[in-house]
Amino acid sequence: MNILISNDDGFQAPGIVALYEALKDLGRVEVIAPEHNNSAKSNALTLHSPLYVHQASNGFRYVNGTPADCVHIALTGLLDYKPDLVVSGINNGANMGDDTIYSGTVGAAMEGYLFGVPAIAFSQVDKGWAHIDASAAKARELVLQMQAQGHISGVPWLLNVNIPNQPVAQIKPLRVTRLGRRHSAERVITQTSPRGETMYWIGSAGAAKDDSDGTDFHATFEGHMSVTPLHVDLTEHATLPEWAERLGVLPA
Repeated sequence: MNILISNDDGFQAPGIVALYEALKDLGRVEVIAPEHNNSAKSNALTLHSPLYVHQASNGFRYVNGTPADCVHIALTGLLDYKPDLVVSGINNGANMGDDTIYSGTVGAAMEGYLFGVPAIAFSQVDKGWAHIDASAAKARELVLQMQAQGHISGVPWLLNVNIPNQPVAQIKPLRVTRLGRRHSAERVITQTSPRGETMYWIGSAGAAKDDSDGTDFHATFEGHMSVTPLHVDLTEHATLPEWAERLGVLPA
């Protein structure tokens, strides 16, 4: 396999190092990741300033841009081949429910998917990198399973995976889940700058609103590895006829 690895925590993050170590013997594996932490950058691309690519002593390449930038430039000129798989992570903390809209980890994987490459976003449920080697081992298992079943070819797909911070033996079998939902985020935090100006900091994510059976929240709470298939069609198909009637036009 030809595997491209990226992330949003930066090229030096323990998660991406562990993921590379777990996958490096599966074929040609390259790392192209942000220079610095780019959490919550979603699918953002840098359009109004130049991007530079540098190589670290361990062979990883890093970019002064977003996670999506890294995958985008890799697939549109930096690499002289098309990867068979794009893998993003392992993120320092969960990307579940509404988090996936904001997630740079998911954004990097989604960029591969948009270019027709199967892609997986991996995250640990809790921050702090506890049992990161176990999570990397579970990531490797899933990649090998997809390869053995012939899924790393043909029609692209996008998976969002969240892994409990547990030893391998304690991680329960994976569950295929839907995204849960969160309550609204916590209130914005205000502070006064040394110049007397008001500064605003985005508040913490809200608590889970829908963590019922079948959601990623529920599965990981019970100790399972959660696998959620994603797509990018935001169309509300069920209400197309209703909106056509409201606007006095025929449905497309």
